[in-house]
Amino acid sequence: MMLKKIVSEGLAHHSYFLSDDGVAAVIDPRRDVSVYLDLAREQNVRITRVFETHRNEDYVIGSLELARRCGAEIYHGAATDFAYGNPVKEGDRFMLGGLSLSILETPGHTLDSISVVVKDPRISEQPAIVFTGDALFAGDAGRTDFFGEEKAAWAAETLYESIFHKILRLGDGVLVCPAHGAGSVCGSEISALEYTTVGFEKETNPLLSLDRSGFVKRKVHEHHYLPPYFKMMEKLNQEGAPVISRIPDLKAYSSREFADRRKERVQVVDLRSPPSFGGGHIPGSISLWRDGIPSFAGWFLNYEDPILLVDDFNLDQAQVVRHFVRLGYDNLEGYLAGGFINWCKAGGQVESLDSWSVYDLHDVLEKGKLFLLDVRDINNRMKVGHILGSRHIYVGELPGRLGELPRTHRIAIYCDAGFKGCLAASLLQQAGFTRVANILGGMAAWLKAGFDVEK
Repeated sequence: MMLKKIVSEGLAHHSYFLSDDGVAAVIDPRRDVSVYLDLAREQNVRITRVFETHRNEDYVIGSLELARRCGAEIYHGAATDFAYGNPVKEGDRFMLGGLSLSILETPGHTLDSISVVVKDPRISEQPAIVFTGDALFAGDAGRTDFFGEEKAAWAAETLYESIFHKILRLGDGVLVCPAHGAGSVCGSEISALEYTTVGFEKETNPLLSLDRSGFVKRKVHEHHYLPPYFKMMEKLNQEGAPVISRIPDLKAYSSREFADRRKERVQVVDLRSPPSFGGGHIPGSISLWRDGIPSFAGWFLNYEDPILLVDDFNLDQAQVVRHFVRLGYDNLEGYLAGGFINWCKAGGQVESLDSWSVYDLHDVLEKGKLFLLDVRDINNRMKVGHILGSRHIYVGELPGRLGELPRTHRIAIYCDAGFKGCLAASLLQQAGFTRVANILGGMAAWLKAGFDVEK
């Protein structure tokens, strides 16, 4: 038996490649599936089964893509009416070489959530591995807010039953393989452990020390954001995403061609750092650093208008494309050849954005007449504290709350380290706000400078 975890950065998504005796299964594959096909070739095995632990909300699953290329069968929970694949239910069993794979229905995060239990009968009838999807994570459990407020307690109690009465009863030595790691939006406090076990989670996972009522109360009162792109992910993952066969090549636009393309309905995304964006950028573009694409593209970009990229040197473009592909952005079209400097050399229009240090901010705050906006996750604001007098609006919710911001004052924006602040500032510029400043270094720099924080 061989088990390999594949981590998709940004999404903190974990998929798994399990093989034995010439055949393999993939659990929760990502859309760019070459990594699984490469593993199959390296090990001289054939991928015969693909398991989806649930209908995913945060990325496009690659089951159809993989099945089309290797002929594998797809399996997922029967509680959702998928337009493809095969429904499975509690107790269904499959052989993978000499391994036995059986299904546990573990709803709560979603109705169709399943866990896949692996045994090797040649050694023992005791479970060895469980793929838990978004039911149980290292240090956390799946979010339960997708059913709405009226069903919040029911969803939390359902997840409690799945974890305590099914997963934890498998045995302390069972290896737990969840679908996400630290940083995923599908949990609140997922730990950074590479691997964990049922027994370790019993001892260390804060949620598993609670009784039923305590667990339900904790889950009901968790705060999660709901990006608008989740609806598209649910649709694609239920109906089946288009098969793309390969990572697409983007069209390189000259500065003149790029300028002409901008006259139509397009979305221009600037991948450069906040200081670079602040120094100069193409009017109307949004600042979205490459590592922020998985977390924030789905808040601000639509799936209809073509997406054009701007960078300095267009390095590691393949990884940028993968980020967009995993989110279903098949409207990613092209990029500015030669980078932003070529735009400048060609005489293209440029606008700038004020970039302040925390010392600049401190000086201005003492003089007053400033609207200070905190765009961090509310959980970070509550844990770390905030700058006195700041107003909080999460960056993802900013477009729908622009009416709460004054157009008569200068607006200074801070986040954790300056990246989300620059994104927020670019959104305000798009909306016609002309006196906007991003605080470089954000809250991290403010704390490092020793300035006061209010909690």
